[in-house]
Amino acid sequence: GVDKERIDRLKREIEGGERPADLPAKEILVLHDPEAEKSLAIVFFESEDDYRRGDAALNAVPVGEAPSRRTSVTKYEVVIRRAE
Repeated sequence: GVDKERIDRLKREIEGGERPADLPAKEILVLHDPEAEKSLAIVFFESEDDYRRGDAALNAVPVGEAPSRRTSVTKYEVVIRRAE
């Protein structure tokens, strides 16, 4: 249930405000499928400690304040990254 309005609000919050101190993310990438009203957030952390702090902060967000609900959390290591 992530519609365009929710994504627009999230975009304004992320681009217009300071990153919360309890979310020590190095980078945040949000993908959105407007037709399916689904989104995927990819959050990069510098260290395992930063990941734990960020995960705890995201878990603590009240459901009504989040742009969507967290349906799953999967942790991966970046092994290849190339930007043009």
